[in-house]
Amino acid sequence: MKYIFEVRVQEGHTAEEYADAWVRASELIQKAPGARGTMLHRKIGEPNTLIAIASWDSKEARDAMESDKDPKITEIIRSAAPFVEITPLGEFEEPEWVVMPPDSGQEWGM
Repeated sequence: MKYIFEVRVQEGHTAEEYADAWVRASELIQKAPGARGTMLHRKIGEPNTLIAIASWDSKEARDAMESDKDPKITEIIRSAAPFVEITPLGEFEEPEWVVMPPDSGQEWGM
C-alpha cells in the first residue's frame, strides 16, 4: 500500500527546511510494524513542491500507526505546519500493472 501526499512549501521557506522535519518524523514512523519506507520527491521546475510516497504492508498497518502515533511525531509535524500546505492524494494499492525495461532484471507483466 502506498500513502501519497503533496507538499507545497510557502514562499520564504525552502524544501530543505521541510525535508529536515520530514526525515526526523519518518525515522520514527518507520519503526512502526508494517512500515516499508518512504521517499520525498521534488517536482522538476518547482523546487518548493514535493511529493511524499510512504509504503506500508497494508492500510491496516498505517491506520494502526496513526491511531497510536508517538507524540514526538506529532510535535515534529506541527513544527513544519506553519510553512507548508499538505494535500493528501490518497492511499493506493500496490500496482496491478507493471512494465519494466527488458534489461532491468525485474519481472514485469499484468
